[in-house]
Amino acid sequence: MTRLTTLILISLTALATPGFAKNVDLSTVPGRQTVQLTIYNSEDLTLVRETRLVTFKKGVNPLQFSWANTLIDPTSVELRFVDHAHELDVLDTTYPHDKPQMLYWNVASEFDGEATIEITYFTSGITWSADYVCIANAGETDMGFESFVRVYNRSGEDYEDAQVRLVVGTINLVEKIAQLAQVSMRDVDRMDALQRNELRMRAAKSMLGAARAMSQDAVAPAMVEEKQIIKEGLSEYFIYTIEGTETVPNGWSKRMRSFAGKTAPFKVEYRYRPQQYGEELVRMYILTNDEASDLGTTPLPDGTVRVFRDNGQGGLSFLTSQQIKYIPIGDKIELNLGQDPEVIFELVKRRVYRDQVWMRLHGANVFKRVDGPGVQIDPRSSVAGWSDHGVYAQRIRNYTGKPIQVELRRTFPGHAVFNSRLNPKLHDYQTVQIDTGVGAMQTKELVYEVVTHQGHNAKQNNVTLEDADVR
Repeated sequence: MTRLTTLILISLTALATPGFAKNVDLSTVPGRQTVQLTIYNSEDLTLVRETRLVTFKKGVNPLQFSWANTLIDPTSVELRFVDHAHELDVLDTTYPHDKPQMLYWNVASEFDGEATIEITYFTSGITWSADYVCIANAGETDMGFESFVRVYNRSGEDYEDAQVRLVVGTINLVEKIAQLAQVSMRDVDRMDALQRNELRMRAAKSMLGAARAMSQDAVAPAMVEEKQIIKEGLSEYFIYTIEGTETVPNGWSKRMRSFAGKTAPFKVEYRYRPQQYGEELVRMYILTNDEASDLGTTPLPDGTVRVFRDNGQGGLSFLTSQQIKYIPIGDKIELNLGQDPEVIFELVKRRVYRDQVWMRLHGANVFKRVDGPGVQIDPRSSVAGWSDHGVYAQRIRNYTGKPIQVELRRTFPGHAVFNSRLNPKLHDYQTVQIDTGVGAMQTKELVYEVVTHQGHNAKQNNVTLEDADVR
């Protein structure tokens, strides 16, 4: 497999010009001291920072950098001197026409000795995904919470002992490119491809953040960077650093532990939300990404959550596998376990009727209520409005052996009135929410009436809550 290499060519004679000497030695290729990968999935960009310890001789030192059979963007390659910066200088950069995947730096040195260099560049083909393993205790009061990240490397290059940082959330590169180019965001697409790509690299590098200098004596501190939460303009993202280092060979994936040993409290709740979960009452595990739950130090990346429960017999029961989206600090993690066969959920229609019927009189824009006794109806008139009444009982039978909490949401379009003594609240202008508890081995009926005004009777488009007895 072709690998990325840095070759150090050291002249044995004094060089009169910054050109290449014919009489040169090829020194031992210096291995990487450190390497850091900052992976930005949504743009298929990975910022690579690597340091190497190089022996320089006084005079001009040609350095060769090649990227054959890799996905490195050659326009993004940069060289920086971590130490002895005042004694080292890049005179020029050359791209040989006969070696299209190689460049040379001519470095002028004022001393003989070693110095740490840092090479940064962007590559493609490195991605990541997160997954979580949650194990609830038998009493369903708290759960073990572990997080893992799997890194996939198809870049063409091996990365040994790499520190891995993940960009999680949204980075609006178009916004940053527009700022750099001093144009409006709608004009970014009109820029020529080369200029846009150059600005894209500059924007990505500035937003992914500069790593601290990684000299030989600072390798250990550099591997323990704090996680960074960043909000900038239309962007909201954080850079998540995986503890320790891992070798990620080309063509392989590597699973890394993000954090372990967390024990998070949670609650069990039953929910009826047709727009989210369908027409079934579903059972939920709900916990919060905050410090009180022993989480909450960073947002949680998108990923797959696999949920198990201690079955009390020395084994685990699998409950669900679910995708979660980016969870900011303080937000809830809601895990849908599906329908519970021990909780029966029924809607019983007790009665329906219609009243407040209005007719539009023939030949005139005049309305007349006609549902009272003794009212004569002109056969040439037309029905203009009425009110539909429905009396319902929401029946919940709990056979679980312990009390449960239930949240119900029902949406009523149009002009509706919700009559009950259930202490309801409005989730939104058309949705009524009822929260209730049901004891162990008990049945509860929630009785309510819905009045929907139609036609001439409809005056608004929302639900009004009325405290009224319903029989």
